[in-house]
Amino acid sequence: MSPFEIGLLSVAAMVALIYMGVYIPIALGVVSFVTIWILRGSFELPLALLKIAVGDSVTEYSFATIPLFTFMGLIVSKAGMGEDVYRVMNTLFHKIMGGVGMATVGANALFAAVTGSSIASASVFTRVAVPEMMKLNYNKRFAVGVVAGSSVLGMIIPPSAMLIVYAIVAEVSVGHMFLAGIIPGIMLATAYIVAIWAMSKLRPSFVVDEGVGQIAESELLDAGQILLLCLPLLILVGMVLGGIYTGWLTPVEAGAVGAALGLIYAVIRRKIDLRGFWTALLETGHITAAILFLITAASIYSRMLGIAGVPNALGDFLDTYQLGFTAVMIMLVVLMLFLGTLLDTASIILIIVPLFLPIVEPLGISLVWFGIVVVIGAEIGLLTPPLGISCFVIKSTINDPRVSLKDVFMGAAPFAFVMLIVLFILIKFPILSTALLP
Repeated sequence: MSPFEIGLLSVAAMVALIYMGVYIPIALGVVSFVTIWILRGSFELPLALLKIAVGDSVTEYSFATIPLFTFMGLIVSKAGMGEDVYRVMNTLFHKIMGGVGMATVGANALFAAVTGSSIASASVFTRVAVPEMMKLNYNKRFAVGVVAGSSVLGMIIPPSAMLIVYAIVAEVSVGHMFLAGIIPGIMLATAYIVAIWAMSKLRPSFVVDEGVGQIAESELLDAGQILLLCLPLLILVGMVLGGIYTGWLTPVEAGAVGAALGLIYAVIRRKIDLRGFWTALLETGHITAAILFLITAASIYSRMLGIAGVPNALGDFLDTYQLGFTAVMIMLVVLMLFLGTLLDTASIILIIVPLFLPIVEPLGISLVWFGIVVVIGAEIGLLTPPLGISCFVIKSTINDPRVSLKDVFMGAAPFAFVMLIVLFILIKFPILSTALLP
């Protein structure tokens, strides 16, 4: 067998192992290790590459952004900022048909600007928004679907953990990735709001069960209360993202500032004690370790692909049959949608990027734009069965026997379709992702 055929078989074996339930980094690392051993006939070479992969992951300076932004997101979530933002948005949208759903999207978009986590958003707004919508006679599938769909905004609106992961793997600027995520994030949030409006007009039975109730006047906020609740968010976003974009802070320093400000805010509001602080530290450690393990496995996986010549062979195939940009994008989207049925976002990014990066670079494609496409494409997987992580988080958080996992997936389906449309628009018009870059 040729090295290329062995490389393709190893990718197939890796996918098969993941389907069998093997932990994703283990499948990536073990298959890549064994494949390099077979290709080179030496046990020492894959062992040396593994040591390099571990060393590179641990010593990568930009990797420090992951624990810092993760900790910031957890602390801000514990401080109740998600609930505050939701109350503000509810006040602004309460008179519109489907307004509570629009408020959920708007709140998720703002919350994403300080947490960068889809899972945190899904957990917070399941507790806050879903009971409110069901109390007002919104359809249960619509209620959970809005939360599932809008929760993915946390991975595209900066600061996003997935944008950081892509930046590390593709060796591009974290700051540039954050800038590139602004317009697509706003586009996606706007598309969700337009979709909710359209559904309430064209298919109201999906949005409401009967008549939509009115939010009690006592629950609405006046201008002073809105300003008071929004001020901490504006300060936090201004310090973190403003510091990065002005060059005053590096992404790592911005993460540290954001984490410190979030902790101060939580302490002032008396939303966190020593036990809660310790819990947040442990969660940060678990999430960081999991991502580090994935990045290490992906590093040796990319080296295996290079040794097997898989990217070069795919590039030659495209040249031979005169398949250019469009064919590459179709292959990319189809593969991401397939992987989204069984992998989480980080795993999809770490599998896709080493495979396609050597193919797209000769095409003169912006790697920053490519990162936005990859992250959004991978995010669709959070809403698709059988492993739509956001959907599982919502189901486990709501703990309501009236809402089944099928209801969550069915409710999320229209929003996954909207994401796909936005993805194709971004592919067609790369300027939407790169317009803010220096």
